Amino acid sequence: MRLSRGSQLVVASHNAGKVREIKALLGPHGIEPISAGSLGLPEPEETGTTFAANAELKAHASAKASGHAALADDSGLCADALGGDPGIYSARWAGPDKDFRLAMNRIHDELRHKGLTTSAAKFVCALCVALPSGEFQTFEGESHGRLTFPPRGDHGFGYDPIFIADGMEQTFAEIDPARKHAMSHRARAFKKLLHSGIFTESL
Repeated sequence: MRLSRGSQLVVASHNAGKVREIKALLGPHGIEPISAGSLGLPEPEETGTTFAANAELKAHASAKASGHAALADDSGLCADALGGDPGIYSARWAGPDKDFRLAMNRIHDELRHKGLTTSAAKFVCALCVALPSGEFQTFEGESHGRLTFPPRGDHGFGYDPIFIADGMEQTFAEIDPARKHAMSHRARAFKKLLHSGIFTESL
């Protein structure tokens, strides 16, 4: 599987924050990203039981519907003290309105119910690149850290305001976006994607 400079790549997400981060990662590699939302592609139901399975499901759906290569991301926050929740249900915890303040409050409430104020946690990202032919490759990255409350910071999206990566004191929502792009779970998965040689002129 190879994509040369100038290739169009559908970013199979309707999440503006994810699309923005993926476009920033793709920028230096001569790939032209188009969001699934801008093409009016429907969001498939995420029926997978792992991040990788859901990323693959979304990538295949967008590649088939658009006739172009597609890149899908499935990612989420896993809190150790909650048995890995919200995990693959991270977006669903935010409800139909994608209200992540609601989701962060739920995590806080569930921790307090256990008598806890924080938890070790990790962000997980699975990236899948799929072609209309059905060929695909999947890459995963993780960022480990801990949770903090109340939420802090105005950058980022999703659960970023309550996540502090190992070795840091600021949340993902407090640091400069470029710094997050360089060390996030998504960046680590993307680094594996680059090393695979899919972008033929990028390395």
